[in-house]
Amino acid sequence: MDAWSALIERIAEIETLSGIHALVEWDQQTYMPRGAAEGRGRQAALLARLRHERFTDPRVGGWLAELAEKDLDATRRAAVRVLTRQYRRATCLPATLVEALGHARNDGYNAWMAAREADSFAPFEGPLQRLLDLTREQAAAYGHAAHPYDALLEDYDPGSTVAELRPMFTRLGAELNALLDTLAGRPHPAGFGGALDVEGQRKLSERVLDDLGFDRTRGRLDLSEHPFSTGIGPGDTRITTHFHAENFLAALGGTIHEAGHGMYEQGLRTDRPGWGLDVAAGMGIHESQSRFWENVIGRSLPFCRYLAPRMRAIWPDRDITADGLYGAFNRVERSLVRIFADEVTYNLHVIARFELELGILEGRLQARDLPEAWDDAYRRHVGVVSPRPHDGVLQDVHWSGGMFGYFPSYTLGNLYAASLGATMQSDMPDMWRHVEAGNFAPILAWMRAKVHVRGSEVDAPEIVRDACGDRDPVSDLVESLWARHGALYGVSR
Repeated sequence: MDAWSALIERIAEIETLSGIHALVEWDQQTYMPRGAAEGRGRQAALLARLRHERFTDPRVGGWLAELAEKDLDATRRAAVRVLTRQYRRATCLPATLVEALGHARNDGYNAWMAAREADSFAPFEGPLQRLLDLTREQAAAYGHAAHPYDALLEDYDPGSTVAELRPMFTRLGAELNALLDTLAGRPHPAGFGGALDVEGQRKLSERVLDDLGFDRTRGRLDLSEHPFSTGIGPGDTRITTHFHAENFLAALGGTIHEAGHGMYEQGLRTDRPGWGLDVAAGMGIHESQSRFWENVIGRSLPFCRYLAPRMRAIWPDRDITADGLYGAFNRVERSLVRIFADEVTYNLHVIARFELELGILEGRLQARDLPEAWDDAYRRHVGVVSPRPHDGVLQDVHWSGGMFGYFPSYTLGNLYAASLGATMQSDMPDMWRHVEAGNFAPILAWMRAKVHVRGSEVDAPEIVRDACGDRDPVSDLVESLWARHGALYGVSR
């Protein structure tokens, strides 16, 4: 067997193991009984170790080295580049650390769930400290030129660095606070008042998913404590949501957000198993898809005009109007919980987490310090402090799974989404007419051609440049926020 055939056979096997691992984790957050937690931890850790051992086999390195010397076509060169980068990182980690992280993530998730239920940080502190220790060990094993956090960013957004993100977040934070200061004291649009039954919300979510283009013959919608999405394999994309009878807008926003992730997974190519290319080019570009559908489309007035009659069909006794929905979707308030945050304040939540994670990786913060550090960061960046851990330091699932370095991807996704949305409107002058009519197929087709089918053949910044040209994404995002919210609040820049 030649090097190429041997390599893609091995990687295809690892991709299958990854799909099984994803299924195990999906079940843990949806249907697994609590009593299965210990056994599930052993299963997840074993799968993580098997994947690691199969990938770090020296023969894989030999095949990659041999192929690097060959005259390959552009797509195979891209595959070798991507897999070589992943191989080098994987071989930095001993199998014992990979397995320990698998156990710690399982324990961390179950402890986080218990802490949320008790509304107390105490059950989570010990398991979280274990995850912090192992994550620092992981970063040290990877090595880093400038900052230990850079080593973790590479897992989520290859090429991102603290040196790049810190000034970008400073600039964005200043721009957002300038907008918030201008909006301060202006009358708010009316919120969405009253509860909507969960069964009706489920019917609406399924209708919206179908209309947007999420293929439920190749995916499914379930419930979880914290909405998420995952690709199990070709033809199997799982998304979850969490319905809130008293907070319909947040629930629907979460469904649309995860649909964006799911449609990206469904739009990736499936004809190259083992090439390592038919996955997202980082989580920033993945988040660009969820944030595009949730914010650029889902908070627009044309979308509200599409949505209002479909809501009235389910709740005929409610006075639901497009203008009312549009105002409620775009109401700006400093709030406690990131996933419920409006579009203007959302990135301030990310900036606070970025600061905390830097402190964790620099060794300035331990698990016991995080509740107080969280409140301080939220006071300074978001302007609010939670009275209870449930809506404060315990609000996100990410740390329970050792996902340190992920949060910047949300802001990168917002920035990419703003540029993609601005470019799409130029390319498709009738875009908003399609949205109002509930015809989302042309919009999804544009994303499929510009983003989805690219997979990870190139890194995310190049995908966005190819789609949008040389745009300033911070300016694109800030200008879109001023245009929408300035009009609603009666202010101008």
